[in-house]
Amino acid sequence: MDKRDRTLLDLLQQDGRATNASLAQAIHMAEAPTWRRVRRLESLGAIRGYRAVVDPAALGYEVTAFVHVRFDSHDPALQQAFEAGVQEIPQVLWCHNVSGATDFLLCVVARNLREYGELISARIRALRGVTSIESSFSLKAVKENGAVPAA
Repeated sequence: MDKRDRTLLDLLQQDGRATNASLAQAIHMAEAPTWRRVRRLESLGAIRGYRAVVDPAALGYEVTAFVHVRFDSHDPALQQAFEAGVQEIPQVLWCHNVSGATDFLLCVVARNLREYGELISARIRALRGVTSIESSFSLKAVKENGAVPAA
């Protein structure tokens, strides 16, 4: 990956709707080779997709929580079942298998605390293998751009 590829990644993270013409101008190349570079970055998996960044509050989600999930057993089948179950819960924005005191860290949105409690009780705690859950509630988002430094 050269400097131009990294610049393209930076530009597309800032604006996923940037035109090929504007990208070509920014990296000082013609449009056709710029288009090929972007397609190559997509096929290599460096670009995993394009999407709009939506404010959860615009959809009525007033609660953002980070959910620490623990298992008693580290049985691979339980872990796979949990991972599959989490995929089916739209309010789980992301889920990471982490090291340390907890096994998984989830970011969850809910419209209010009542809905959050129901989500935890009915959906997350019900997943096989879960033995304890701790929640940390976001008081304010400080940085959320999610852009990976490419340059």
